[in-house]
Amino acid sequence: MTRGVQGMLPLSEMAEGATASAWCRRWRHRAPSWVHTSQGGFDPRWYAVEPADEATAKAFVITHHYSGSYPSASYRYKLLDIRGPEPELVGIAVFGTPAGPRVLTASFPELVPSVESLVCSRFVLLDACPSNSESWFLARTLEALAAAGVRGVLSFADPVPRTDAHGARVLVGHTGVIYQASNALYTGRTAARTLRVLRDGTVFHERAAQKIRRQEQGSRYAAEQLISLGAPVPRAGEDMRLWLRTALETTGTRLLRHRGVHRYAFKLGRTRRERADVHLARPVLTATPHLPDPTHLPAKG
Repeated sequence: MTRGVQGMLPLSEMAEGATASAWCRRWRHRAPSWVHTSQGGFDPRWYAVEPADEATAKAFVITHHYSGSYPSASYRYKLLDIRGPEPELVGIAVFGTPAGPRVLTASFPELVPSVESLVCSRFVLLDACPSNSESWFLARTLEALAAAGVRGVLSFADPVPRTDAHGARVLVGHTGVIYQASNALYTGRTAARTLRVLRDGTVFHERAAQKIRRQEQGSRYAAEQLISLGAPVPRAGEDMRLWLRTALETTGTRLLRHRGVHRYAFKLGRTRRERADVHLARPVLTATPHLPDPTHLPAKG
């Protein structure tokens, strides 16, 4: 066998395939690409999944994931291509803590948040990976989490395409095809909200803005994100609330009305009985999304 051939798709024609699509998404240096299942090439004997250290996972995610950022991580796993004389790192999965415990307890009310329940915050495979690699990799990581005592995992899929200031698409918009193929439970969308989109197409989250206003832990990193895009360096003693307002204007931040990301839940356990015993508070929807949002509405003001 040979590796599946990676190829680019015209993003304007195919942001993401439907559940039964034969296309699988890949990444390299934050640029999306696609590989077709007909090309085959996946053989589990060629791959291994192992725990990853923080430095390795962070460097890989920042280099290749479209967000260019790394989240809080409790567990990290790496996908290795073991065919050569030395294992080659070709994928990273990160599971950790969301911005607030309510994200987890609203779905898994009986599980201890950030201990027994986690979010899958990053899942990145390089374009060298043949089709079907992602479902195999995801299954192995969920097995490892179950063995470690994790009983519930949430994953989110952002269906809204985004572009940078030059019109280049940095996020194609996806509906969670891999989660649907892995028998995740679809529980609908999160609440609609307005996003601040930076010049490079990434999102400047409200939590980051709050850290700057209140000078909480992580405020320096949040400020440097804006400074790297042209915001002035804050002066000593400057009111950071006023600085933030100026920084957002300077960097050309635009507002985007977002209808909410798709939410998927995994019940984990070593046996079918253990998985059945996990209580999911949200109703499971039988109609799963197949296509990204065709349009998005710019927010006013």
